[in-house]
Amino acid sequence: MLMVGVARVGNEPVARYTPDGKAVMDISLAFDYGRKGSDGRRPTQWVNAAMWGDRVERLQPYLSKGSQVFVTLSEPHIETYEKKDGSGQGFSMRARVTELEFVGGRRDEAANTEDSSGAAPAAKTVASGKPAGKAAGFDELDDDIPF
Repeated sequence: MLMVGVARVGNEPVARYTPDGKAVMDISLAFDYGRKGSDGRRPTQWVNAAMWGDRVERLQPYLSKGSQVFVTLSEPHIETYEKKDGSGQGFSMRARVTELEFVGGRRDEAANTEDSSGAAPAAKTVASGKPAGKAAGFDELDDDIPF
């Protein structure tokens, strides 16, 4: 079984190595699902995932808390554990990361309008050469649209 979706990284990923030298990184992923509640927020399903292999070392510098990623998870399952406070059993969803792609910036990047050099970011342009974010009028649309 596979799980596929967009999630946010919940904690700073932790990389470690097995005794035989294989890299593994634990990643906490938050998936939103369902309808918004009365508080305006959607419920969240947390998944504790593990990524194995060379990708760990390549991706660790870029993965951080709040990163938005598109992931494919294999082997999803529920693990039970005894709660630390002794109040009974707890449950957590675990899986293995098979694919991971970055799909958006971090939440705090939207509020930060300056880069590390202190300069304002350059305006983005679309393929037409016009600044992004400005609505095009009907006169400016391509005549090549097939409908």
